[in-house]
Amino acid sequence: MQSDDVFHRTHYRAFYPITTRWHDNDIYGHVNNVTYYSYFDSAVNRYLIEEGGLDIHNSKTVAFVVNSSCDYRAPLAYPQQLEAGIRVEKLGNSSVVYRVGIFAAGEVQASASGRFTHVFVARAENRSVPVPQTIRSALTRIG
Repeated sequence: MQSDDVFHRTHYRAFYPITTRWHDNDIYGHVNNVTYYSYFDSAVNRYLIEEGGLDIHNSKTVAFVVNSSCDYRAPLAYPQQLEAGIRVEKLGNSSVVYRVGIFAAGEVQASASGRFTHVFVARAENRSVPVPQTIRSALTRIG
């Protein structure tokens, strides 16, 4: 289990709204655990596109998820409005580790907190490469 600070809103540097969908709920009536990983992916990639200039269709460099995990504190359910908070925990030469918190809209405490690791690779060669400078600059701002 993670320390309490990763569940607090002040731990995060950028926030994105998430609209839950009917199919996010599982048979128990709350957002299914695997759905949180799609929230992580959407928030991080939105940041990379909007702030880092990532062109997901044409960039020579892309980012692959190589590791992810999540700790849960409280259930969420459709039709709640949510927010994903992101920050960089570690920025390496060719990889980055993000922390992502999933909050009910306006709440101070996250319902879930996860880690998410990207490795940047040359699309054509499928081998790791340094984080592109424009993306590195954007990631540094949320570190």
